[in-house]
Amino acid sequence: MSTETGPRSVPSGERGDRGITGSGWWILGIALAGTFLAIMDSFIVNVAVPSVRAELNASFAQIEFVVGGYVLVYGLLLVLGGRLGDLHGVQRMFVVGVGVFTLASLAAGLAPDATSLIVARLVQGGGAALFYPQVLAILRTAFDGRAGATAFALFGATIGLASIAGQLVGGLLLHLDVWGLGWRLVFLVNVPVGVATVVGALRFLPRGERTCSRVRGALDVTGVGLLSVALLALSVPLVEGNHAGWPWWTWVSLVSSLPLLAVFVVWERRLKRRGGAPLVDPDLLALRGFAAGNGIAVVFFAGNAGLFFVLTLTLQDGLGYSPLTAGLVFAPLAVTFAVASLIGPRLSVRWGHHVLTLGYGVNTVGTAVLLATVWLDGAETTGWELVAPLAIVGFGQGLGVSPLFGAALGEVPERAAGAAGGVLETASQLGMSLGVTVLGLVFSTALGDGPSVAVAHLNAFTTALVGNLALAVAALVLLRFLVRPRVQPNG
Repeated sequence: MSTETGPRSVPSGERGDRGITGSGWWILGIALAGTFLAIMDSFIVNVAVPSVRAELNASFAQIEFVVGGYVLVYGLLLVLGGRLGDLHGVQRMFVVGVGVFTLASLAAGLAPDATSLIVARLVQGGGAALFYPQVLAILRTAFDGRAGATAFALFGATIGLASIAGQLVGGLLLHLDVWGLGWRLVFLVNVPVGVATVVGALRFLPRGERTCSRVRGALDVTGVGLLSVALLALSVPLVEGNHAGWPWWTWVSLVSSLPLLAVFVVWERRLKRRGGAPLVDPDLLALRGFAAGNGIAVVFFAGNAGLFFVLTLTLQDGLGYSPLTAGLVFAPLAVTFAVASLIGPRLSVRWGHHVLTLGYGVNTVGTAVLLATVWLDGAETTGWELVAPLAIVGFGQGLGVSPLFGAALGEVPERAAGAAGGVLETASQLGMSLGVTVLGLVFSTALGDGPSVAVAHLNAFTTALVGNLALAVAALVLLRFLVRPRVQPNG
């Protein structure tokens, strides 16, 4: 039986030195639409929290589950979603995932109470976990050479735009309040996009065969269980610990996640030796680029998400900006992120993976400038003074996303592209949760009582930025394990 992926069979010249042509653009557009849906939905709900709580009379704990439940389920199931794509076909799992996500978005937008909304959000997270790993599998297997560089560049730009669009689009929808739907629009807006994406996937994504040559249904159920328990033990404290006041069980859960992950690795190796099909091929971790890329993803996305979180709190709770105004402060970061993502491939042609060194270096400089600005201006700081350093940060981050994914997946065999994409996305998601938790804890601890709400928030933001700068430097230092020095020829 053929073991070739669907996207790999695309006859439109996406491989070698040729650019993207013909149906390749449709395939890329569909993959990026899925990327936009998954990323934007992680951010757009934040601006609607006050309205949701007021209209549904939801408790604070329920609101936490509305926001954190999506992130939790999404992070837990990413590796499983990628593996299912390897087993049953990228196109099939992409369509199923987007379909589930779209139906859950409709249910969320029509939710009559907080409990219904929580359930819909959990299902949304599950749908996103099914289709998002397929995006990376499509990019890895359908595009190569110049076309691959372009595809990953647009992928990185989409991540940046979707992150900021969550702030801007959410604030705009709440401001317009079309038909009096209010917060419900932040979920209902996914429905037409999701339907169009499903139709496009059925039309343009080749069905192909599953990438795994093993018997259909050969899913490592024990591995799924072990990894799910380990990630649950790690994720729940990261999502809920700060709000819960870090009771004893959160620390026990965090500590227990490490031996649970070790048990999972031992099981996967044993299954591989027996000739089985492990959920995550242990040989992947022996690939230098893949292992280093996952470690860098944790640190890099921790800094990225942590900055977004504490800045949003400072702008809205501290300086009193509306969600739309706060989103406009973020906009230059999104623009420079997108620009850097698009020019990154051209720089990669000349510098290879060393473009990541430039990107993380610029990100570190931008973070330092941001810290210096808030430190020097103190209580007089306004959001508009942060625009220039945020633009620098965005440019550095834009250079550091798509080349990182390309480098991490470059050595991965196509038969494991889905699972590898799930692992990489899980590392990114855990990094984001870790960044929000750690920098959020630093921020809340430093908040205290100040002469005014604005001053207290700006002081806390300054303290949190020190941690953010440390993460930026750490990502830069870790590059030495990914970026190999060029070997000069003898003579």
